[in-house]
Amino acid sequence: MGVFVFLPLVLPLTAWPIARLAEQHLHPRTATVLLSAAAGVLAVCSTVCLVLLMVVGTAQLPGNPLPDGWSDEEVREAVPYDEVAGRAAIPALLAVVAACGRTLWVHRRVRRRAVRALTGARGRSVAVLPDGEPYAYALPAGRGRRGRVVVSTAMLSCLGGGERRALFAHERAHLAGRHHRFLLAVHLAARANPFLRPLRTAVSYTAERWADEEAAEAVGSRRAVARAVGRAALVPRGTGPAAALAHFAAAGPVPRRVAALLEPAPVARSWPPVFTTAGLAAWTAAAGTTVSALSSANSAVTLFFVLKAATPL
Repeated sequence: MGVFVFLPLVLPLTAWPIARLAEQHLHPRTATVLLSAAAGVLAVCSTVCLVLLMVVGTAQLPGNPLPDGWSDEEVREAVPYDEVAGRAAIPALLAVVAACGRTLWVHRRVRRRAVRALTGARGRSVAVLPDGEPYAYALPAGRGRRGRVVVSTAMLSCLGGGERRALFAHERAHLAGRHHRFLLAVHLAARANPFLRPLRTAVSYTAERWADEEAAEAVGSRRAVARAVGRAALVPRGTGPAAALAHFAAAGPVPRRVAALLEPAPVARSWPPVFTTAGLAAWTAAAGTTVSALSSANSAVTLFFVLKAATPL
């Protein structure tokens, strides 16, 4: 395996320039899907790398439940610096499991709070809550429950008629595109490997931009959506049940969203041409993800056969 086993740990560094290029030059839908897929693959590969390092590096420790043959020198030679890397991989893996577990727990708790907040609320697709705190968010479907757009009376009072239509179209776009899945995937990926945090930030932005574009197409006015986004962002608010859910008034680069809506609609391409800035971003992301996947696959397959040969019959 050699140093190839370490590559998946550092290849997510390529996400830093890719994230910026993708969110600036790719269509929001393409950028969201591409960056989410890249983050997921890179996170899985880096986690597999940690598992391989732990298995080989700790096989020679006393009291381990692994077969004795796995501690042979020939096996440990497959991984450079096996003792140091293997022992360091143990706390790293524990940290990954704890961070991802906490993220899933918080996500589930937030959704439960949001569902409880809708107890007794009327409306099957839209729920208007009498609340003095302004918010609007998309609550995904689950366990026999349809997805709903949740908005407070305080938020509606801050918007005009056309802006309200833009708000509802924006939230319906989140539900239709299942943006919560992309957001959860990149949050878990960033927990698994901190180098993937730029992808989490980028997808949080591109998912909102994706919903903005869908809303502009639905209401037929990009300026109406831009006004709604800007006005909603100026409303002070606290922390309600919408935290960690895709929602209209989410904190973020609002001026960039408004500026993008005041420009012509981006061209929707499934894959941009190679010799463009957008194409460079897309192909670089694809190449980095592919190399990481191949490196981890090569290491996993090699280690499998090495351990199989070292396991007594």
